[in-house]
Amino acid sequence: MMGTLCNRLSLFLDGELPPVDEENFRHHLARCDPCASGLHEAMQLELLGFHVMGDPRVLAHEQEDAPETWMASDAPTTRDTAEVPRRPYWRWAPFAVGAVAAAIVLVLVVKSAGVRGSQQEVWLAQTSSRLIEARVAYARADGHRPYEPLRAGVSGPPGGAGSALPLRALADLEDQGDLHGIAAAYLVRKDLRQASDFLHRMSPSPDRDSDLAIVALEQGHPEQALALLDGVLRQAPEHAQAQWNRALVLREMGLTLLAAEAFDAVVKRGEPGWSEEARIRARALRQQTQARGRAWKGARAAVRDLMVDAQARLPLEEAKRFPGIVRLAFYDAVRAAPSREWTLRLLPLADVLDGVQGGEVLRGYVLRVAERDFSRRAPLAADYAKLVRGELSSPARFLETLRRSGEDDLYLGGLINQTAGARHLEDFTRLARAAEDPWLSLLAERELAGAEERAGEWWKAEARLRAAVGACQGKGLSYRCATLKKRLSDLYLALNRPAEAFEQAWSGWLASREQEEWELEQQFLQELAHIARYRLDVTSARAYLRESLARTPDACEQRTYVHRNLAYLSWLEFDAHEARNELELAQECGRPLGLPGALLLSYLARFGADSQDADLLRRTLAELHRGQPSPGKLAQMRFAEGQFVLERDRVAGLELLRGAIQLAESLPNDVDARKTRMGAYNVLAHEAGRTDAPGEALALMGAALQVEVPARCVLGVAVDYERSVVALRGATGELQGHFDASRAEPLGRDASGLVPPSLQAALKGCERVDVLALPPVHGLRGLLPAELAWSYRVGRPGGASPVPARGSGPHLVVNGVEAPAALGLPRLLPLEPPLAPDPQRIELSGMQATPTRVLAAMAQASEVEIHAHGAFSPEMSDASLVVLAPEPDGRYALSAPQVRALKLERAPLVLLATCSAARATPFLHESFSLPVAFIEAGAATVLASTVEIPDSAGRFFEAVRERIRSGAPAALALRDARRTWLAAHPSSDWVHGILLFE
Repeated sequence: MMGTLCNRLSLFLDGELPPVDEENFRHHLARCDPCASGLHEAMQLELLGFHVMGDPRVLAHEQEDAPETWMASDAPTTRDTAEVPRRPYWRWAPFAVGAVAAAIVLVLVVKSAGVRGSQQEVWLAQTSSRLIEARVAYARADGHRPYEPLRAGVSGPPGGAGSALPLRALADLEDQGDLHGIAAAYLVRKDLRQASDFLHRMSPSPDRDSDLAIVALEQGHPEQALALLDGVLRQAPEHAQAQWNRALVLREMGLTLLAAEAFDAVVKRGEPGWSEEARIRARALRQQTQARGRAWKGARAAVRDLMVDAQARLPLEEAKRFPGIVRLAFYDAVRAAPSREWTLRLLPLADVLDGVQGGEVLRGYVLRVAERDFSRRAPLAADYAKLVRGELSSPARFLETLRRSGEDDLYLGGLINQTAGARHLEDFTRLARAAEDPWLSLLAERELAGAEERAGEWWKAEARLRAAVGACQGKGLSYRCATLKKRLSDLYLALNRPAEAFEQAWSGWLASREQEEWELEQQFLQELAHIARYRLDVTSARAYLRESLARTPDACEQRTYVHRNLAYLSWLEFDAHEARNELELAQECGRPLGLPGALLLSYLARFGADSQDADLLRRTLAELHRGQPSPGKLAQMRFAEGQFVLERDRVAGLELLRGAIQLAESLPNDVDARKTRMGAYNVLAHEAGRTDAPGEALALMGAALQVEVPARCVLGVAVDYERSVVALRGATGELQGHFDASRAEPLGRDASGLVPPSLQAALKGCERVDVLALPPVHGLRGLLPAELAWSYRVGRPGGASPVPARGSGPHLVVNGVEAPAALGLPRLLPLEPPLAPDPQRIELSGMQATPTRVLAAMAQASEVEIHAHGAFSPEMSDASLVVLAPEPDGRYALSAPQVRALKLERAPLVLLATCSAARATPFLHESFSLPVAFIEAGAATVLASTVEIPDSAGRFFEAVRERIRSGAPAALALRDARRTWLAAHPSSDWVHGILLFE
């Protein structure tokens, strides 16, 4: 973090700072309002001088390392640059972002010197082609021209020198306050950072969000872009640019059939140029996708023909293009071969597949089988072919026959086709490993991991699968590698780790698309939808599901799965009517609705349920029971039944819900059980609120969080879809409550308005307020007004709290971190030394501040203070990360799981002075964030931000720390420091995002 640098503004403007100081000041400038104002004034003077003197021109053919000089267009001579110091704006202007929009205009002065174009040149309307594929939602930048992307090695937009920004036109736009016009000028030139800065200065509108989606897409965030565009089209269904851009986003996500449908909508508009291009794009996407599907299905059919047709051609070319599916079916073709000659006929196909991977594994397999006694093997091979085709009447009996036959490859094939259970797992792994075939060995690892997971040893399953993925190499094994990633993704979802699940699923999805494995693509589409739904990304989840259905519209099982999940997504968007419609579509095939369907039925019962709904739920639960569900799944089933019954028979429903909690609490390490426990407590708390029992609601929320409920000055808050409940005890212990069942939209990142003003007033007599908030409310900013001192209470598993060893441990300070250069983060200056000597202070900085060293130092610290960059990315982690110095292996992130695994012996005070340290994925069943992880590891108090913070925030955190050291309760210290800071810096809204966790 930096100290006060404002007195360096003039040196910075004159270009007199050393390079390192100049870089640091650039970062400071982007976040310092006073410096931004000073820079703006300097800019106005510069622009005023320009208007008086006329256009400047850049001297041509200057040497690359020579300083730039300026010449007025009508001046016969130039001044000696040594006579008057120059301000080399070209050095600093590109780095003044966000609050320093006027500085960006000056970049245009430099870039456009000597260019006298018309208004059309501002948006490159005069060029013969366009640089960006997307459509800009600014009329003068939206004319159709063919799209010609830049070739490698070419820099700058099409049109050469004529594409520079015309100064006068841009200055006019600045004078007119046309921020969108300026943003569009940058956008058509692919200057994304500056375009984004101007777009964020605009008032919210469909046009702005459509263009922000372009920035997100170009920066590699298609899911974010899709959410923006779907929001635009909800407000303005005929928004032409959003329709076009949405098609591009869907194509970028690999959802080609949905992209074709989106382009079809543009075709119907009949816009000159755009509609014709959309027609061409839609046709190409549809034809290419359908052709890939046909080719893959043809390859699978061709190799399957080898089991039954002695004259079937060998699919040699298909084996090169689709080695995964061909190899998968090749094993069955060899096993089903009825004679030596039939077997040897498959040698050329074995050679092609071996050629793809390397080695002679499959050739050796064919030759070994050819030497078997076919007088004994042939009948077994014939029955094996029937087993694969699903025509065998007694598979279990045949499997036992194969076990005793001595034909090990047939027995292994039977186990694979029948999904080997625990009884046969030892045989399966022994035979797979004995074959010395990496394809089969990897399959054995997958099955062993499944057995470990079923036994509750998930850590062993994770280690086994990660090792298998790491060992899986070669194009010939790419299919098997992808299936391992799918299995690992499933495991991470079961463990409530969607960020890691996404990493594996996205990698598998990309690999499947690259290898054109049509069926695997389908599986990963549904996996990505599941992950997106888990993270409440409804837009992406719906897109993945609809693409999946578009690829297999006639598959009954697919229709049931997709519509069942679309129903749940509609419920997440508070659309109960559409959820029922989708659930009706899911039932058309007569397939079971599964546990998600049972849970959805229980939620929809809040809006009324009839006897048909009750029958459907009973059938669904009965089907689930026949599948021998795990104990955690049983708890979820009991919860679904209890919530459904609660709306019809309150006493019976409450009993079922309490039973679900009891069962779940006996399974503390089961993720399904943890979901059930919190969900059931949430329903019970809302039921207490609905029946005007605030004391009971508070007690239930305390039990859910595993914290003791104070006798006074305590607030409990919970949200359950359309319902919310608030309960409190005021300064004298009096009870008040509020229940609402009319919420119409999901909870965002701000809890403002959840607590009614009348209940806020009841807390004003409290010195400080303990907040018991169930997820997803826990950790949101804005729950209570700034004048109240309050903190979120965090329970620990088991409810135990360590005894603090106050003052007996070191004060760890992490600052001046050398973040990995590849991240491109501005360097943060080290903190200024403390005003008062601190003999207990120890520092980790620079390259020494690695995750390993920081974690080790925290264990015995009584204070932990981290000043570093923070990051939140759902693709990387489910909670914010702290960016530290890289380890030798490249790891640099301090994450919530790492912290949660610690044991903090001294119950430290923790100050996380990093951007968005308290931000996390909004899980419905548990609070998971860096502050919560620190509390669970043993910290007594954590101060963290839910928003991005400026460099000056370090001083704010220090002020809070000093108040706490002086004996003030942490909540009062935070409130009073906030008051003092806002008195001096009224525009510092970020201080409202600093929250306290205890």
